[in-house]
Amino acid sequence: MAIEHCKQIFEEFPNRFNKEAAGDWETTIQFNITGEKGGDWIVKVEKGEVDVTEGVAENPKCTITTTDETWIGLVEGTVNPMTAFTLGKLKVKGNMGDVMKLQSVVLKK
Repeated sequence: MAIEHCKQIFEEFPNRFNKEAAGDWETTIQFNITGEKGGDWIVKVEKGEVDVTEGVAENPKCTITTTDETWIGLVEGTVNPMTAFTLGKLKVKGNMGDVMKLQSVVLKK
């Protein structure tokens, strides 16, 4: 299935969440995705569960900012995360460890 909007990605997070990999990890990550297919999303991990909502978190531990094109490419595997980060197309503010952990509990099947 081709991704047409970033909303599809965030709606799929709970289905891809790996409780065992998450363990007792707790965090709130803010995603600010610019562009027509983007939006602001809050990903909260707590007590072995993930909750995803549209909006802006008050005190996220980490904020990820990128374009809709880059985010969709990252999820589809057509954009290399390290290259996007190095080129400034993917910006991370706050706890970088949470971004790495997110990859292992949500983004990878």
